[in-house]
Amino acid sequence: MPSEKTATVAITRIGAAPESAEDVVAVEEPLEISAAWQSEGVLREKTISVTMRTPGDDYDLAAGFLFTEGLIASGEDLESVRHWGSPNKVRVALTPGARIDASKLERHFYTTSSCGICGKTSIEAVRLTLGALAAAEPVDASVIRRLPAILEEAQTAFRATGGVHGAALVDRTGRLLCVREDIGRHNAVDKVIGSYVRERATPLPGTILMVSSRGGFEIVQKAAAAGISTVAFIGGPSSLAVDLARDLGMTLVGFVREGRFNVYTGVVR
Repeated sequence: MPSEKTATVAITRIGAAPESAEDVVAVEEPLEISAAWQSEGVLREKTISVTMRTPGDDYDLAAGFLFTEGLIASGEDLESVRHWGSPNKVRVALTPGARIDASKLERHFYTTSSCGICGKTSIEAVRLTLGALAAAEPVDASVIRRLPAILEEAQTAFRATGGVHGAALVDRTGRLLCVREDIGRHNAVDKVIGSYVRERATPLPGTILMVSSRGGFEIVQKAAAAGISTVAFIGGPSSLAVDLARDLGMTLVGFVREGRFNVYTGVVR
């Protein structure tokens, strides 16, 4: 059924003969995220990012983005998150004493739906300073094998359109804790993490993040910022994602499909 995440469009279906029909597609719209905070008695306000996203869970996306980019330390820094004059604008107000380091804003603001780090203006701005992840109990291989089915079952927009990514957080027994969808894989991850940031519930040690995409560096970094110890992907990881996961002590799993998977780092877990 149509929702804020999907839209119906007219198409021409080609089979034995052309015919007019309708199809359901994923909605993609820009979201402007701004932040406001007090500094030396002056209200500062700045646009942080404009990202292409699928509408829905916008507050989670904004909170998750600020947290995984290292712009806020925790949900305790959030005073309010609300739409600001438009359904495509979200304003994050910080609590008294919380502020954003302006040096971390040295980037282009526009981010495509496919890339979470396209806006970075320097190599130094790409990587956050992250410590090693806390130790976590091993995960049974049977839980990893079930992850694609767990994610697919929860992806309502994907079933309707076939055009959105999903990110699911599960515990070590395979119990689904949270799922979010978005046309951008990094946005789906930010939405999952942001839902916990808003509840002041990060980090998330001992949990497993499953993402319906390849394994890029930016997603590994976002997961590590939230303390997630195991990250799994439907596709394969990049070399930089593997290097970062190894440095942080993260378990990185790829090609989770058809009952098989590859462990790239952290096989002990």
